Amino acid sequence: MSLFSQLEFEVSVHDLVTLPVTAREIAFAGRSNAGKSSAINTLAGRKLAFVSKTPGRTQLLNFFRIRDGNYLVDLPGYGYAEVPESVRKHWQAVLAQYLETRAELAGLVLIMDIRHPLTPLDRQMLNWFGPTGRPIHILLTKADKLSKSQAGAALREVRAALQEAYPQCSVQLFSSLKKIGAEEAEAIIEGWLNVSAGQ
Repeated sequence: MSLFSQLEFEVSVHDLVTLPVTAREIAFAGRSNAGKSSAINTLAGRKLAFVSKTPGRTQLLNFFRIRDGNYLVDLPGYGYAEVPESVRKHWQAVLAQYLETRAELAGLVLIMDIRHPLTPLDRQMLNWFGPTGRPIHILLTKADKLSKSQAGAALREVRAALQEAYPQCSVQLFSSLKKIGAEEAEAIIEGWLNVSAGQ
């Protein structure tokens, strides 16, 4: 049975004080409109996360129950959201603290549009989470928008750029439209949960 086949929404939280009790968490983060919600829906095999053409609609930490006390956490999109500066600063502080200090966080799945990878904001997320030493897996989404050779070149470039600074990073191609990469992503995430369970 697929790891995410029974994924169910449980709760949304606005700040770290109200985080639920969990065993382990896998966080999904990404620049607004990079395809994060679509990736979650593809892994689940059905529509769970809200998909919008308007960037920045996810303004809460959304917890989806996987199984055995494990959760997928859909983090607010960052970047082009048309929100007040006060809201932007609030979420910057919340995301930084969550990624740097949440003990239950087993790994980070970082969503990047393959046509615009490693933006300054993507690197900020890496800088917040990288020092924890926990694994990071990057989904280069919308891979169907490029030719096979272009996508392969982008994959190699991102992998090379991350190799020295973030050795715990892995990278793959992903397409929600063409259903490319879902099994690979799921296998990696399941491995994180199994490793964490054994610790």
